[in-house]
Amino acid sequence: MNHEKALVWFRRDLRDADHAALAAALATAGEVYCAFVFDREILDALPTKHDRRVHFIHASLGELDAALRARGGGLIVRHGRAAEEIPALARALGVNAVFANRDYEPAAKRRDAEVAARLGAINIGFRDFKDQAIFDRDEVLTQAGKAFTVFTPYKNAWLKRLTAADCATCAGAGRLAGGDQAGVPALAEIGFETTDLAALGIRPGMSGARALWDEFRQERLGRYGALRDYPAIKGVSYLSVHLRFGTIGIRELVRCALENRADAWLNELIWRDFYFMILDRFPHVVGHAFKPEYDAIRWNDWPEGFAAWCAGRTGYPLVDAAMRQLDYSGWMHNRLRMVVASFLTKDLGIDWRLGERYFADRLNDFDLAANNGGWQWAASSGCDAQPYFRIFNPVTQSEKFDPEGRFIRRYVPELAALPNKRIHAPWQMGKLEQESIGVVIGRDYPGPIVDHATAREKTLGRYAVVKKPPLQASALALT
Repeated sequence: MNHEKALVWFRRDLRDADHAALAAALATAGEVYCAFVFDREILDALPTKHDRRVHFIHASLGELDAALRARGGGLIVRHGRAAEEIPALARALGVNAVFANRDYEPAAKRRDAEVAARLGAINIGFRDFKDQAIFDRDEVLTQAGKAFTVFTPYKNAWLKRLTAADCATCAGAGRLAGGDQAGVPALAEIGFETTDLAALGIRPGMSGARALWDEFRQERLGRYGALRDYPAIKGVSYLSVHLRFGTIGIRELVRCALENRADAWLNELIWRDFYFMILDRFPHVVGHAFKPEYDAIRWNDWPEGFAAWCAGRTGYPLVDAAMRQLDYSGWMHNRLRMVVASFLTKDLGIDWRLGERYFADRLNDFDLAANNGGWQWAASSGCDAQPYFRIFNPVTQSEKFDPEGRFIRRYVPELAALPNKRIHAPWQMGKLEQESIGVVIGRDYPGPIVDHATAREKTLGRYAVVKKPPLQASALALT
């Protein structure tokens, strides 16, 4: 009989199936305990106690606990500082090792290092596993043995490296323990409130992920490439919050994408791995440009402009509709994330870090790696980013991706009466036309906060600091 005991520490992997750390623990130990910590270092820093993400996690934990109980165990939940709670729990349970799936965020890596050190001091091991990415660490490198900084060669190397084993299900049979100590406290007990998840149609947990995945796989996976850019169409998977908290595993999604030759969908999953790798290998991207020269840009100090962007009152209907969708639902369509980020940085000239933080506070699916990568892509300061001279035109983006104004009308209802040809740039209507429709710019809807053409020229000038003039470069070469 195996007398080893293990503790599996759940974090952003809230499922009991295809779980790398759980499978490894079951294969190693005779008794396996499962735990989750509501980490006060994270929760105490949140701006509100009415946080949909905490509510989502809490509901997902209830489902996970039930699944673990059905297997003879249960989920032990603690509320405190994880770096203290996990070693204390491991010692109390008498386990030989703590098993956890890796996280790539700098703060999480520091936390895990502290946990490992505290465990080591009491002769308990700490083992971490790859679970939220297909490849991590040094598994995909250039021929020179360095980390990739451009996506397409990374993708090609990723695909070349991939085997069936890399996306095989992680499974393990064994005995779960700790049911008598398990249980999820009420949300109020950790100081948080229930939110409007149900009203928004957001179903937490493994069952919520499964319902979304089955629908997407059966109805839209094959058409994802054609539908994904249109916010008024049900074209994307809506799985981002479930991937963020691990209520569904990445390996199953990759397998299905490969089996169905869904290249556009697979491409997005590889981008996810790419941004995890960038955050892991280049942690300076948290708070700084990936390309250091971009930190020399002088951004506009314009609180009123930022407030208008946040409130969806810029006068550009697609931008405003997207920001109002975020405020209402905690989610934004990916195409629109690019549009509003480009608008903030290149039309308003406001620092990308302000937008990144605003998204971090508001997004249900906030993920540091993807959020930082996306914002730096839009601001042209990141790895393999959009060139600084390519600037999204918010009107043409609107005309192309919401041609009938369906999305705009949903979130900017004051423009509902406008004809399709006017809804993308309503300020172009004459005064008589505005009055006849009943939408007067400046009264019923704001005029554009900036002129896009003028803002574009200012942006090109602002970004000039990142490109040395030829003569200056030659002079520097001689010194």
